[in-house]
Amino acid sequence: HDKMKGISSLAARRKSKVDNYREEIVVRKSGKFLYTLAYIVVWVFIVIFGFFALMDLSVLMGLNFEVASIIRLILYGGLAVFLFYYKDNLRTEYEYTFTNGEIDFAKVLGNRRRKNLMSLRMREVEAGGYVTSAQFERYGAMRDVKKINYFLNSSDELYFLYFIREGRKQLLVFEPSQTMVDMMRQYSKVLDA
Repeated sequence: HDKMKGISSLAARRKSKVDNYREEIVVRKSGKFLYTLAYIVVWVFIVIFGFFALMDLSVLMGLNFEVASIIRLILYGGLAVFLFYYKDNLRTEYEYTFTNGEIDFAKVLGNRRRKNLMSLRMREVEAGGYVTSAQFERYGAMRDVKKINYFLNSSDELYFLYFIREGRKQLLVFEPSQTMVDMMRQYSKVLDA
């Protein structure tokens, strides 16, 4: 009977770990039309600059080496490549993953590329709360504090976490749901209500 009790408590601990998992994806709520329009315009310029670069490349392939053609090829080709890599920044999402007292932040570009930004254990957090609080203003006004913004939508629902890592004061602002805030509070007693 004691062996069964030990197994059931182990199963309860595993179940509780599964219960403390949440993943949220933050997308832009306002200005979507402008960002979509900018994305289309960037693609148009990529095609135009790429076309001009190919025209100058064909001149050079005809063994007609002109300094102006080389400069235009580098300029137009460089602009086309730069815009090609920049375009995904117009379609940015943030992903927050909370697992048993640790929150991971990632940036998703163009629904294709995922860049891990940081992981933070709740026991590292020295203070936290909504950005509308006086506590946020106090930490934000501190000297030598590094401000980290992982949000897309400005609102009163933004949340901050203050922590010190490797001797550097850091103030992270993001936009979790109330459910995630409640989960974070289970692992940190320094978070404001």
